[in-house]
Amino acid sequence: MSEDVVELILADHRRFEELLRALRSAEGDRRSALGELASVLVAHAEAEESEVYPVLRELSADDAEDVDHGAEEHAEGHEALLALMECDAPGTDEWDSRLEALSESVTHHLDEEERTVLNDARASVGEQRRAELGRIFRDKRRELIDARCGRIDRVRELVARKGPNR
Repeated sequence: MSEDVVELILADHRRFEELLRALRSAEGDRRSALGELASVLVAHAEAEESEVYPVLRELSADDAEDVDHGAEEHAEGHEALLALMECDAPGTDEWDSRLEALSESVTHHLDEEERTVLNDARASVGEQRRAELGRIFRDKRRELIDARCGRIDRVRELVARKGPNR
């Protein structure tokens, strides 16, 4: 697998889309899919914000604005994730409504980040530096997953810290 940070981020984005499809399906274990999504989504966002975004923020004023907006969208995604995690039963109207809110939040962010931040990173950051950032991102992401960052209490902490009063 590529070590290019852009490719690693895009691979996570495709995994989020797969997991959102699994959460919509009546077949399979939706709670398990939600647990995996929570883990990967939180680890991805936290690793991006701590390891990748600071580097990209330095590229230009436009990039800094896009990166800051991306971090705001991560916080919105965490809020929507928590709402779904707190829902009692998959397949209910409440579940479907909260899943739709999460899906809209995540897909909106993926689209914007891919069109702005990641395209700019590809154009402005050299291949070697993208590989270095990729290794750092991958390691941080793995560390967060191993620390069970997708637990509901951890997601609640993130929402409280970065929630509506950001």
